[in-house]
Amino acid sequence: MPIDASAPTVAYSDCMAPSLAPFHLAIPVHDLADARAFYGDLFGCPEGRSSPDWVDFDFFGHQLVAHLDPEAKGRRVHHNPVDGHDVPVPHFGIVLGWDDWERLSGRLRAAGVRFEIEPGIRFAGLVGEQATMFLYDPSGNALEFKAFRDPSRLFAK
Repeated sequence: MPIDASAPTVAYSDCMAPSLAPFHLAIPVHDLADARAFYGDLFGCPEGRSSPDWVDFDFFGHQLVAHLDPEAKGRRVHHNPVDGHDVPVPHFGIVLGWDDWERLSGRLRAAGVRFEIEPGIRFAGLVGEQATMFLYDPSGNALEFKAFRDPSRLFAK
């Protein structure tokens, strides 16, 4: 559907909430028990409402809903090159504080998690310097956890 250029638009400032509003993301999972073990047990995300076909998680203050889709496991993921790594697309995640990212990466390493991209520093010494790591959930959904050395530079060019 083409965009009507004469229609009113949302100003960029309208997209920037004075305080961060929680997002809602629904993802397909092939097994709810695996999703509960991954998001609930490994990451410590509290469980909210659920049904036999879906479960809500408090994902770092955001609503992540795992919807049962028996065909979800093993879907093809595209990769784009970023700073010498093949980044899986699509992916989702969270921007943590630097110390929180360090603690999480250490905990995940200690748990024996297999990383798609090992925890490390990207864009070292540049405006967007960040710690990042990528992994997959049991259904093949790619996640990125990152932290910026200077959080005020999240959107800096």
